[in-house]
Amino acid sequence: MASGGGAGAAAAANLNAVRETMDVLLEISRILNTGLDMETLSICVRLCEQGINPEALSSVIKELRKATEALKAAENMTS
Repeated sequence: MASGGGAGAAAAANLNAVRETMDVLLEISRILNTGLDMETLSICVRLCEQGINPEALSSVIKELRKATEALKAAENMTS
């Protein structure tokens, strides 16, 4: 049963490392003014880990933001 405790400690250490990595990525994201929150950044990281091209992902995010701004502008004109 001693190995079970070691596995738990290793899992906890891994979880802490993942949290620390995400905190660092979020800080970099803020310095670069990406506008990504922790949840969105986490999704982007997971997509990249699954093989999505980061540049393509960036382009999609930019296009979605442009579309959102256009919709908001159109909505404000009709109000």
